[in-house]
Amino acid sequence: MSFDSIDLNAVAVIFVAFVLPLWIVFHYATRWRASRGLAAQDEKVLADLWETARRMEERLDNLERVLGPEAQRRTP
Repeated sequence: MSFDSIDLNAVAVIFVAFVLPLWIVFHYATRWRASRGLAAQDEKVLADLWETARRMEERLDNLERVLGPEAQRRTP
């Protein structure tokens, strides 16, 4: 049996049954590993949100400190 006598259908079946599924699995596994971390833009947005939350907390603390005694006097 030489290479010329191998049926093209058999090669196609072997490719579809074995090679193609492995190729797809390894492709998406590589994509998943590459996208596990945050992108640089996502890190910047997260840092900006963190800073904004910190400033808002500071402002609320100041408002509570300033308005705290006054708000207590107005409460019946």
